[in-house]
Amino acid sequence: MNAFFKKYKLFITTLFVLSCIIITLFYNILNPVKVLPIYQPAQVNYELVDSTIQHQKKYHRIADFSLINQNGDTITQEFYKDKIYVADFFFTTCQTICPIMTDHMYEIQKQTITDPEILLLSHSVTPKIDSVAQLKRYAKKKLVNSSKWNLVTGDKKQIYELARKSYLAVKDAGDGGPYDMIHTENFMLIDKKRQIRGFYDGTESEEIERLLEDIKILKASYIN
Repeated sequence: MNAFFKKYKLFITTLFVLSCIIITLFYNILNPVKVLPIYQPAQVNYELVDSTIQHQKKYHRIADFSLINQNGDTITQEFYKDKIYVADFFFTTCQTICPIMTDHMYEIQKQTITDPEILLLSHSVTPKIDSVAQLKRYAKKKLVNSSKWNLVTGDKKQIYELARKSYLAVKDAGDGGPYDMIHTENFMLIDKKRQIRGFYDGTESEEIERLLEDIKILKASYIN
């Protein structure tokens, strides 16, 4: 028997390696690795996209920004450098979808609290009302962890442009105001290259579960 294996050692080894490769290929075909899309303005509902970029099909990135958080700290894109984050738009006096969205953002905070790679960012769409002091009160009430989650206010024009030209997330208001907006219930998943990788209904529990799963997929893509 030993003589047989010695004689055919190379053949058996080669056959074993080929078998492993074939099995792996079949496994990958039957169980493909999920890859999240990279959203471009042309793929999103045109109502949520500024007219200047509605036909853009590649190279979309979240623009640089400088806003103030609930602690009075200046928050820029550098805070989110090499991080995965979830963004949304809200206002503290909203009595309709915002409380639900904030509760769901808190759930994401709770589920990712020990993961420094995952951060959260909520933009106020009524910055005149949502002062630093107002955001601070709201953050305390909603148990916001400042190391994980920024509630930001600032120049309304900048926030509006971020919403329309970067996050592709809000509709124009109908009152004729130059920088007014109607925010949506969307949560946006942003990758380490500042690209949009997913949109989720922030009022639906099932969508939050999908978002948390997509975060895992996105994290795994950086390992692989």
